[in-house]
Amino acid sequence: MSADTDTAPAAVVVPTRRTASPWVLMYHSVAEFTDPAEDPYGITVTPLALEAQLLWLRSRGLRGVSVGELLRARAAGRGAGLVGLTFDDGYTDFLTHALPLLSRYDFTSTLFVLPGRLGVDNVWDPLGPRKSLLTAEGIREAADAGQEIGSHGLLHQDLTATADEVLQQELRGSRDLLRELTGTMPQGFCYPYGHLDARVVDATRDAGYGYACAIDPGRLAGPHALPRTHVSQADGGARLRLKQLRHQVRELRRGVQR
Repeated sequence: MSADTDTAPAAVVVPTRRTASPWVLMYHSVAEFTDPAEDPYGITVTPLALEAQLLWLRSRGLRGVSVGELLRARAAGRGAGLVGLTFDDGYTDFLTHALPLLSRYDFTSTLFVLPGRLGVDNVWDPLGPRKSLLTAEGIREAADAGQEIGSHGLLHQDLTATADEVLQQELRGSRDLLRELTGTMPQGFCYPYGHLDARVVDATRDAGYGYACAIDPGRLAGPHALPRTHVSQADGGARLRLKQLRHQVRELRRGVQR
């Protein structure tokens, strides 16, 4: 897709004053499995579990949306009742298992992909299992279905351990490739492994991203280091409610304005 057909998503508005981070849920793979040993990193939920979790959100009056949509709604004072949904790495099972459920319940999400590893697998997980990653066509299919596409870097590297030139390629190079692939400049970035430091956060902001997702960024928390809540196969309604409360308490302890 040429630059002539590029479309620009609505800009993510970064607040001028410090505000509480929104509740954002972190998923990876959605696939069938029966033995926990098949999922040593705890990154997989079954379609049945995902559906139950989406139904729980809906029962609480919450709608799952992409992080970009969530941040724009909050900036406009319309964020009540919205929770961010993210899927890291860009596994092919997103299309077969996650997307149909999101569509069924009128939810959207942000899919963070690796344009430097199109159509291969998660080589960075030495214990496996091997999971296939989306091709360029698969990423375009997700985007065409209304999902936000964000960058997870090129190769799933720990950015805190990279040289400056590699860091720039992971940030800017991946963003440019996704623009060429989808026709839209991505606004969101997700730090591989959740690893970040002040240098990486500053470089991400300078690369033009409107926001970035982390896991537990601590004192670096903000629009370019959004904390997220990991969701596992074991998370039923009671556990999700505890995780929601834990997020709210964490934000209160940060002493920010709501």
